[in-house]
This record gives sequence, C-alpha cells and structure tokens, in this order.
Amino acid sequence: METFTSYLSLSIAVLLILIIKFSFASAKNNNKKLPPSPPSLPIIGHLHLVKRPLHHGLATISVRYGPVLLLRFGSRRVLVVSSRAAAEECFSTDNDVAFANRPRVPSLKLFTNGFTLLPFANYGPLWRNLRRIATGEVLSAHRLTASAASRAEELRGLVKRMFLDWKAQNKSDESSFTKVEMKSRLFDLALNVMMRMIAGRKYTFSQGEGVGGSEAAKRFRMMVEETFLLIDSTSNLGDSLPMLRWFDIGGAEKRMRKLLKEREELSQKIVDEKRRESEEEIKKEQTMIGDLLESQKQDPDFYTDETIEALAFSLLAGGTDTTSNTIEWTMSLLLNNPEALRKAATEIDARVGTDHLVEESDIANLPYLHCIITEALRLYPGGALLIPHESATELTIANYTVPQGTMLLVNAYAIHRDPAVWREPTKFKPERFEAGREEKGWMIPFGMGRRRCPGEGLATREASLALATMIQCFEWKRVGEEEVDMTEGMGLTLPKALPLEALVRPRRNMIDLLSKL
Repeated sequence: METFTSYLSLSIAVLLILIIKFSFASAKNNNKKLPPSPPSLPIIGHLHLVKRPLHHGLATISVRYGPVLLLRFGSRRVLVVSSRAAAEECFSTDNDVAFANRPRVPSLKLFTNGFTLLPFANYGPLWRNLRRIATGEVLSAHRLTASAASRAEELRGLVKRMFLDWKAQNKSDESSFTKVEMKSRLFDLALNVMMRMIAGRKYTFSQGEGVGGSEAAKRFRMMVEETFLLIDSTSNLGDSLPMLRWFDIGGAEKRMRKLLKEREELSQKIVDEKRRESEEEIKKEQTMIGDLLESQKQDPDFYTDETIEALAFSLLAGGTDTTSNTIEWTMSLLLNNPEALRKAATEIDARVGTDHLVEESDIANLPYLHCIITEALRLYPGGALLIPHESATELTIANYTVPQGTMLLVNAYAIHRDPAVWREPTKFKPERFEAGREEKGWMIPFGMGRRRCPGEGLATREASLALATMIQCFEWKRVGEEEVDMTEGMGLTLPKALPLEALVRPRRNMIDLLSKL
C-alpha cells in the first residue's frame, strides 16, 4: 500500500511539473510563428492522432495541415516534413549542422549503450571518427572495388542453391517450377556479404546447408528485425511520456535490455574469433575488424573492444535488413509487373549474354535495371521516415520557427509519392526515369545532408547485382493468379508484412552454366 501511495504521489508530482513546463513553453512561444499544429490533448499531445504505420498516419495529417507541421508526442516536440522543398531547407548549408544530432531518447540511450552506435551518435568527434572508420575500412570506393569478388561469390552461392533446390524437386521434368521463399535467402545473402567485408568469414551457409542458414544466423535476423521495430519513433510510450517508464508498458525496455545483451555477446564473439587468427591471416584478409585490432595495438584507448563491437554491429544491422528488403520489394514489384520483368531480362541477354553470370562491371550497361531499382526505392524507401534528427538550436524552416530540441521526422515515403511532383505517384513505372523524364533528384531514400547513409554505394551495387543475377538465371512467376501482397510491415526499415514467395525455374539457356557452378 505504501509503495502504491509513493508511486501515485510521484506520478502526480511529475504530472504537475510537465503541466508547468508546457505552460511556460507555450507562453514563451506565443510571439513566434510556429508551424501549424492540429488540436492536441493534455499530456499525450497528438499521440491519439498517430496511426500505424507511422509514415501513413503522418502523411494523412500532413494532407490536412500542410507539408510542415509541429506535433507533440507526449512531452516531445516533433517537426514533420512531407515536401522535398522543406526537406532540402532542413539540410541546407545553413541548417544541416543544426539538424545533425539524433534525439536523446531514453530507450535509444539504453539500446545503443549511451548513443555509441554510428547511426545514433550525436554529431561531434565520436560520430566523425566512427564514420571515418566505417567509410575508410568498408564503404569507400576502393574497398567496395576490392570486395567485389566476395559479393560475386555470394551471388553464385545463392543461385546455385536455388538451382539445386529446383533440380532436387524436378528430376524428371525440367519445365516445372519450384516455390521459393526469398526473404530468408536475401537476408542471408546480405549478411554474408557484410560479414566477409567486416570479419572475413561467412555467417550462414556451409556447403549443402538448407535454406535459412544456421540457428545463429536466424537469431541474428530476428535480433535485427526486433531492433528496427523497437527503435521506431513511437514504439516506446516511455520515450514520449517519461512517467510511463516506471511501468515499462508493453515491455519495450525489457526487450531492449535483452537485445542489448545478445548484441554485445554476438559482437564480442565476432571480435574474439578474429583476434584468435594469426597476424599473417589478419593482414592478408584486410577486413575491418582485423585492421581495427591492429590499430588497437597502437591506440588502445580509442580502439577499444566496445568501439569495434559497436561499429561492427552498426554495419551488420544497417547493411543487411535494408538491402535485403530493397531486393525483396523490387522483385515483388516485378512479379506484379511481368512486362517490366521481361524487359529487364531482354536487356540482360542483349548486353551481358548467357556465357557468364552478371558482374558488377556489367551493371553500368543495364540502364533499365537501374530505372527499376530507382523506382522501387521511390515507392518503398529503406527508411520511410529516415532516422530521426533533432535541432541543436532554434532555427527557421519554411518561415516557421522551430524550437531547439525538436525531433525532426522527414516523411520520405510521402515525398516520393507526392502527386504535385510525380505523375501517377503510386504506380510502378521504371520508364519514368528513362532519359530524364522525371527528376530522380526528388528522391531521398538514403537521407540528406551530412547524416546521409554512408552505405548507399554498397546497397545499390549489391541490390543491382543480386537482381540482375536472379533475373538472368531464372524465370519467375507469382505463386497464384493474385498479385503479390504488398502490405507494409512495422519497423524503421519498411519491411514487407508477408515474406515473398515465388515460383522459379532455370532459364533454358542458363542450365549448363548453373550446372557448373
């Protein structure tokens, strides 16, 4: 009883403090032109208006109140931007640094171990050093070129396993199709590509291992998916209403603590395995972790195990889920638009041929494939709301005053489907990007400004090569007469709600080549 009374008294005290705080803030801002805002409720602000998925709910509100609006998620101010012009202003030369920080959200602080993960670190020395290492060790043009062979090898492994699965089920009838589930295959592909660049080893498939990879790989996939679900902007009410953190409604913080422990154990295991290799092996492979362990000998205070582990997980998580989702969305769109799939196959046959698998050097000669991927990223960007930013100072956007400490959500999904910019905005039309018919510059699937995703080059290379290789090697059909379900799932990285399943069979002119892999 005493405990309940204490909690009740403390809750009332916090409530009064919040009311006083908002009263002072409102009085202070009365003389400033703030962005338009819908009517709000006491304490919860506009949380009652927010519908899931969040990017759809915010787009609906923006249609009524305009492309720049100010909401309140409990105690947190949120600026929602849904036009390219306003987004460009947010990340212009004048405002880019002011919006370079990430929100200091309590649950993120917990999960990122004090904001030490690259995507969530505040703008400053730590972020600059982490980005410099990530770019130099993994994502630079030189490193991407050097790692091209490993990506090609992983693609060969993917199509070989698909071919063997088809062959095992169709020993007497080469005209038959086999049903495949692509989500796990594509995630394993992206995970292996990143693991080989970061640690010089595969994580999932060994020769003859079945679909889905090892149990550890399956758990990593679940860990990444749950991570992006939990760090969504409104997934934890305790971030918006601090008093609710005492009760952990929905168990979000408990799940984050569990994920943090698993993440640290996994990252430590990867670093320890690399450390056990000989110095000659480490220098020969030239992987990120190997290079950082060598740097650790010279500067142990900066290159701590914790720093190396955090950077490794940031790249693994960021380089697997978004890339595999992009490939899955794109193939789903092609299955629902077979004429575009046919045109892509014709282009590959004409410009690459069938005597060898598509190589990264061939991609530049496949302009229609490039249009397909660009259109898929327009319709289903890897981050529908990008990663949130936070204003470090008071600034002006679209002639409105944006207070210091305001969270910024850029609705890339709404911008990419703005009918004022795009003709038939919800329709899949790769041709819109041919010969500059529509301006690709209106797209921001990888963000803008100095916090733009540094993995853009790797993601586009990997997605292009994967799609070109799968189209070159196989015929694809929908499982039934109905179109592939395009329902969006929950989470920061815009996954498909239902994993893609399709019917495949090797193209006749590729059977000999696939048999020799």
